[in-house]
Amino acid sequence: MSLEDYAKKRDFSKTPEPEPEARAKHENIFVVQEHHARRLHYDLRLAMQGVLKSWAIPKPPPTERGVRRLAIQTEDHPLEYADFEGVIPEGLYGAGEVRIWDRGTYEIESLKEEKMVLHLKGEKLRGRYVLLRFKKGGEKAWLFFRAKEGGE
Repeated sequence: MSLEDYAKKRDFSKTPEPEPEARAKHENIFVVQEHHARRLHYDLRLAMQGVLKSWAIPKPPPTERGVRRLAIQTEDHPLEYADFEGVIPEGLYGAGEVRIWDRGTYEIESLKEEKMVLHLKGEKLRGRYVLLRFKKGGEKAWLFFRAKEGGE
């Protein structure tokens, strides 16, 4: 996915969302945004390859082991979106209020096409987390869950 998909869905003269800017710096940040759109959901965003790789999670992200959440991969967002909070006007893509639910940094333990193992260091999400492709759920479906720590 590219930032073209993000830009095509938005009219920047009407939305307070940030426009993409060219930025080569890779930052190991993550953010979870609580998004009150048609349906309340949470957007997990990981800074990777100069963009925010993004997943929509229909229920609150898991803070305890044993809870798995469906995460649907969405279009990449610009790094500037990590700081975005505000109201996307009615009639526009993603209309509704966006608030930061959690943010922090992460370290990659393992990065494969079908599975990512990350160590999140946020206020609410702390520890070892996994994003695992969920093929039965469709092309963009993943599972997001807290995993056992290395020694457990």
